[in-house]
Amino acid sequence: MKEWFVYMLRCSDQSLYTGITIDVERRVQEHNESPQGATYTRSRKLVTLVYQETHASRSAATKREMEIKKLSKQEKESLVMKGLITK
Repeated sequence: MKEWFVYMLRCSDQSLYTGITIDVERRVQEHNESPQGATYTRSRKLVTLVYQETHASRSAATKREMEIKKLSKQEKESLVMKGLITK
């Protein structure tokens, strides 16, 4: 069974984008370099990965993505600070 990831990207305008994928590195690259990136991130390049969490199924990842998308900007920033990814 594949692991699914919920991830957040910081866009060039400092907004946060949330999505799901099975390959975070590939997806971030798509957001930055290909037409397969989300419409939202196309005009806000370059994006940086700032948060990710692992889920056992697509269903679980999708549910969590929807929960995160309902959070306020301040709540999302708090989540990012608690689980900050440094690269």
